[in-house]
Amino acid sequence: MSTSGLSRRATFWSAASVLALCLWASAAASVLYPTYAADWHLPSVVITSVFGTYPLTLLIVLLFFGGVSDFVGRRRTMLFGIALIALSAVLFAVAPNVGWLFAARALQGVGTGFAIGAASAKLVENNISANPRFPSSLTTASTATGLTLALLLSGILAQLAPLPLVLSFVLLFVIATGAFVFVALTPDDRAAARSDRWRPSPIRVTRGTVRPFIVATLSVSVAYTVGALGSTMARELTHTTNLVVIGATLALSSLFIGVTALLIQRLHAHLAVVIGGVVSIAGLAIMAATAASGSLWSLLAWAVVGGIGYSIAFTGGLALLNRTAPPEHRGATLSLLYLFSYVFQAVAAIGAGALATAIGLGPAIGIVAPIVGVLCLAAIVLGAIDFAAGRRTGALAASEPAVPESAVPAGTVPAGTAPLPTT
Repeated sequence: MSTSGLSRRATFWSAASVLALCLWASAAASVLYPTYAADWHLPSVVITSVFGTYPLTLLIVLLFFGGVSDFVGRRRTMLFGIALIALSAVLFAVAPNVGWLFAARALQGVGTGFAIGAASAKLVENNISANPRFPSSLTTASTATGLTLALLLSGILAQLAPLPLVLSFVLLFVIATGAFVFVALTPDDRAAARSDRWRPSPIRVTRGTVRPFIVATLSVSVAYTVGALGSTMARELTHTTNLVVIGATLALSSLFIGVTALLIQRLHAHLAVVIGGVVSIAGLAIMAATAASGSLWSLLAWAVVGGIGYSIAFTGGLALLNRTAPPEHRGATLSLLYLFSYVFQAVAAIGAGALATAIGLGPAIGIVAPIVGVLCLAAIVLGAIDFAAGRRTGALAASEPAVPESAVPAGTVPAGTAPLPTT
C-alpha cells in the first residue's frame, strides 16, 4: 500500500478516535455527580449548573468558531480541542472544590466545540470505504463507543477502585494524550483549507442546501433529544446508589447505538431519517410507559429501542448533511447542525427536569414525550419531501448531457457519492 494510502487511513481513524474522545469526556463525570454532591454537600441546583456549563460553552464555540477548521485546517483545530479536553481532565482530577468543576466542564465544552465538527468533516474527506455513508455510520459508532466505555469504566473505577474522583480523569487524560499524538502524526492539511483569512462570525448555511440541512438537523435533534430524556429517566429509575449499575444501565442504550450504526451503513440517508423518526416515536411511547410504571424491564426495553432509534436518526441526518454540504464549508455546516441539535437537547432536558421536580417524573415525561414526538413527525415528513424533491431533480438531471469527469474540480464530490439534490 502506498504512503498516501497509509496516511489517509491513519487520518480517517485518528478523526474517529477524536469523536470517541469527545463523547468519552462529556460522559466521564456523569456517574460521579452523586458522589460530588454527597462528599461536598452540594445542592442539586449546583450539580445541575455544573452539568449545564458543558453544553453552554459548547454552544458558544459552535456558534462563533464552528467554521474555524475550514480556514486553519481540520488537524490543527482537532489538536487544539484535544489539548483543552486533556487539560479539563487534569482540573477534574485535582479539583479541591466545586469552582474547579465549573472550570473543567467549561474546558470540556470548548474543547469538544472545536474538535467535533473538524473530526466529523475529516472523516468524510478521508473516507476509506467505497460506501459514501460509511463516515456517518462510523461517526455514530465512534461516539457511541466513547460514551459506552466512559459510562462503564467510570462507574467501575468510582465504585470499586480507590480515589473514585481521580482515576476516571487520569484515564481520560491518558486517552486524550494518545489521541493528540495520533492526530499530530497525520499529514498537515493546512494547504487544503480556505485561503481567505478567518474572523469570528456566526456560521450560516450556504445557499442551495437549506432544505436538506433542516431535515438533517431535525433528525439529529430527534436523536439527541430522545437520548437526553431517556438518560434523565434512567438515572431516576435505577433505584440504586451502585455506580456500576447506574453506569451499565446508561451504557446499554449507547451500546445498541454503536451496533446499529455498523449494521445500517448501506441504508439510504432519507430512508434512515424516516425510519429513525418512526422508531424514535416507538421509543417515546415505551419511555412514557416506563416513567409511569417505574419498571426496570421496561427501562431496559427503552434502552434497546431508544438506542436503535437514536442510531438510525443520527446516522441518517449526518449522512444527508455530509452528502450535501459544500466541502469548503463542511466544518461550519456540521458545527451548525450540532449547535441546533444541542439546543433542542438542552431545552428538552431542562424542561423535563423542571417538570419532574414540580409534578413528578411520570407526568413530566407524559407531557414532554408527545412534544418531542412532534419533532419526530416533522423529521419524517420533511425527510420524505426532500427525498421526493431529490428524485425529481435526479430525473431531470438524467436527461441532461453528462459532465466530463475532467471538468469536475478535484475533491468536489467524494467517489461513490450520489448526485446532490438541488434545493
